[in-house]
This record gives sequence, C-alpha cells and structure tokens, in this order.
Amino acid sequence: MRKQTISEIKQLLRDVTAVSDPLFTQLKNDPRKGVQTALHAAAARIHKQQAAVVAFEHRFEYERHFWQQGIDYIAGVDEVGRGPLAGPVVSAAVILPNDFDLVQVNDSKQLTPAVRAELAPKIQQVAISIGIGLVDNQGIDELNIYQATRVAMKQAVEKLDPQPEEIIVDAMQIPVPIKQTRLIKGDAKSISVSAASIIAKVYRDHLMDEYAKQYPAYDFPHNAGYGTAKHLAALKAYGPTPIHRMTFSPVEKFRKN
Repeated sequence: MRKQTISEIKQLLRDVTAVSDPLFTQLKNDPRKGVQTALHAAAARIHKQQAAVVAFEHRFEYERHFWQQGIDYIAGVDEVGRGPLAGPVVSAAVILPNDFDLVQVNDSKQLTPAVRAELAPKIQQVAISIGIGLVDNQGIDELNIYQATRVAMKQAVEKLDPQPEEIIVDAMQIPVPIKQTRLIKGDAKSISVSAASIIAKVYRDHLMDEYAKQYPAYDFPHNAGYGTAKHLAALKAYGPTPIHRMTFSPVEKFRKN
C-alpha cells in the first residue's frame, strides 16, 4: 500500500475538527518530521477554534438568560465615533435570533477591517432586525458628544421592528422606555452588542471613505476622523472641513488661527 505524501496528509488534516479523530492516532507514530509538524499545526488550529467557540458561547450568556425568561427580542446597542475630530457618531441596534452562529463575531475593535467587512453583511442577512442611528458633527457641536451618542442610540432602537423587550447596551443609558442592561465593555461581553459594534463600525467607516473623496488631504480612510499626525497636519495646513466638530480640540484651535 502506497504511503501518503506529506502534502496529502496536510490536505486530510484540514478537514479534521477534533484531536480525537482517528487520523491523529494513525499518524502519531509516523516518523516523518513533516507529518509531525503538520499534526502539531492541526492540533493548534483545532484548539484555537475550540477556544473561539467557548468564548462565543460565553458572549451569549446574557441573551440566553433573557430568552429563558420568555423574552424573545433582545437588542444589543453600541456606538462608534465618539472620539474622532470629524464625522458623525453612529449607533447600531441589533436583534439576533437564538440560532445565531457566526463564531467570529466579537468586539469590532478586536477584528481587522477585512473581517468586519466580511461579517457585517452576514449579520444583516440573519438578524431579526437592525437599526442605525446617526448624529452629524453639527448635532454633536450643539448637544455635546455624550448627549449626541444617546440620541443616535435612541434613533437606532426606534428603527427596530419588532421593538425589543430588553436592551443590552455598552455602558450608556438610552432615553427609551425599555428595560436596559448596561455593561462596561459590553461589546466584548454580549454577542448582540458585538454584532451592533460591527454594524456601526462598518457603516461609519464607509461614510468616512465617502467623505475622503471630498476632502482627500485628511486621510480619512486610514484615520476615520481620529486625530492622527497626518490628520492634524492637514488641519493645520488647511483648517477644518464642514464635517469637522468645531467644539473639539484641536479643531477649535485651528479654526481660530
């Protein structure tokens, strides 16, 4: 019987999802270094996947607690854009089904732009409902960023259909008459808030990419309006644009010069 090549073994190992698979036992005593290296790599991959599933299940604890109480519609709410010098603050509210299984969904800050861009349409496809809220730079200047964020969150929740019976929100109080669970770093603790953080981030990044076409000097595709060195240099050279937050320092300083 022909011995399998290392390339063939690597191909077979790609489909293995547990270290208890008979293939591991079969290859354990194979003397070839390449086979043992492939086994170790496969085991590391499997352990990483299993850890991701455990973490995913942990982020579902709040939702499952409410579902067990007979509460069907739980909205996770999060925002993005409180710190930038330009652009809006954006909030998303997401109601997920109880069979949601996108294991990669996590706090958007923990994900690469490519992964966020891949996950956002998948979340949109399976979510029961999604709402987006937005307050632009002028509204932020009028209200202050904290109040503007609350308004954006309120908008997002009110766009949900059906309306949620419970809200899980990342450390804010939303001015709506719905019971709320406020979590510090909720985007890393609740899968619904994680999903909302991804939707909000991808939505706002797309807006800033569009603004970059009008104002290319400020490097918005790379800084999303945050005060990076290149952004600050452009502010100093050209002053603020119509989408800058005039009450924010250092925009206010460059506005006066």
